[in-house]
Amino acid sequence: MIDVILPSRPSENLSRMLSAIKPLPHHLHTEKDCLPELTNRRLLFAVEVGSSGFDLPMLEVFEALSERGPHALKGSTAALMVSSPNQLYTKSAAAHYALLANQLGCRFIGHSMVEATKDLSNFLTWQKTTPLSLEDISLQQARLLLQRLQDYDPRPLSSPKLVVLHSSTRSTSNTLMLWSMIKELLGDYDVEEIHIENGSVYDCYGCSFKACVSYGLKDSCYYGGVMTEEILPAIEKADALVWICPNYNDAVSSNLTAVINRLTTLYRKIKFYDKTVFSVIVSGNSGSDTIAKQLIDALNINKGFQLPPNFSIMATANDKGAILEVEGIRERARAFGENIKREIKG
Repeated sequence: MIDVILPSRPSENLSRMLSAIKPLPHHLHTEKDCLPELTNRRLLFAVEVGSSGFDLPMLEVFEALSERGPHALKGSTAALMVSSPNQLYTKSAAAHYALLANQLGCRFIGHSMVEATKDLSNFLTWQKTTPLSLEDISLQQARLLLQRLQDYDPRPLSSPKLVVLHSSTRSTSNTLMLWSMIKELLGDYDVEEIHIENGSVYDCYGCSFKACVSYGLKDSCYYGGVMTEEILPAIEKADALVWICPNYNDAVSSNLTAVINRLTTLYRKIKFYDKTVFSVIVSGNSGSDTIAKQLIDALNINKGFQLPPNFSIMATANDKGAILEVEGIRERARAFGENIKREIKG
C-alpha cells in the first residue's frame, strides 16, 4: 500500500505522473488535518511547486507532521514526484522536502524523484534513446519509480564495509573530531578512511556519454590517478559511505565535490541502490542544512544512493576544538553511531 501525500491541486504534468499509481493499492491524502499515522508506510510525496519555488500546502503538511514529534515518519520509506510551472525549483524543492521527511525518520529509495518541468524538457536526454514522446517518458519514469518504491525491501547487513571520505586536517577539524566520537561506537566494523588531498582529484572533464561508459567498463576515467586507483574501487566495494563535510562557504568542499562529480564513471558501470549514504556536517555559524540538501540532491536524487533515516548529524562549532564543548554532543554522536549500525541495509 502506498500513501500519496498530495495537498496541492496538481498540474497536468503532475496528474499524468500520478496516474501511474492507479494499478497499485494506494491511499490519497489531500488534507493536512486528516493525515493518518504515517509510520512504517510507503509514502509518495506529490509536490506541485509554485512560482515561489515552494509547495506551500506541502510545507503545512510538514508543520503538522513535526508537531507529532521527531519520529512521525519512523520506519517509512518514500519517493517524490515534483512538478514545476517553469524550468526551476524541482530539485531544490525535492531536496528540501526529503530533508524534512528524513529528519522525521523517513528513508528514501535511490533515485527517489521523478520531476517534470513546465515543458518536460528535463526528459529530452531520455528521448535520445527512446521513440516515446516526452509525455509518455514522464509516465514511464513515474511507473518505474512507483514500482521500485513498492518492491523496496532492504535487509540489514551483518558485516558491512564503510568508506569515510574527508579532506580535512585532523588536528584542527571539528568535523573530524565529531566523526572520531562516532567511530568509537562502531567497534570492529570494517571502516576505511580516505583523505582527499588538495590537488589529488581533478574535477570531471565532461566526457561524452559514450566515452564515460567506455572508461567505466574499463574501471578507468579520463584523468585516472588516485580516483580510479583507490577511491572508486573502495566505493564499489563499500556498503555505506560517510561524507565528512565541514561547512566553510555553504557548499560541499571542492575536493569532495570533485569526487562526487567523478562518481559518474562508476555510476555508468553499476547501480548504487544497495549503498547507503551518511554525513557528518559541522558549520562554523549556520547552514548545515544547506550542505545536507546538496548531498541529498547529488547522491540520493542524482546518483541513486539510498538515504537512511536521519542520514546526517549536524552541529555548530567554530573555534578549534569547540565541538567538544557542544552541549550533548557525545550523546548525539552515540545515537548517530547506533543509527549507522541499524540502518546500513542492502
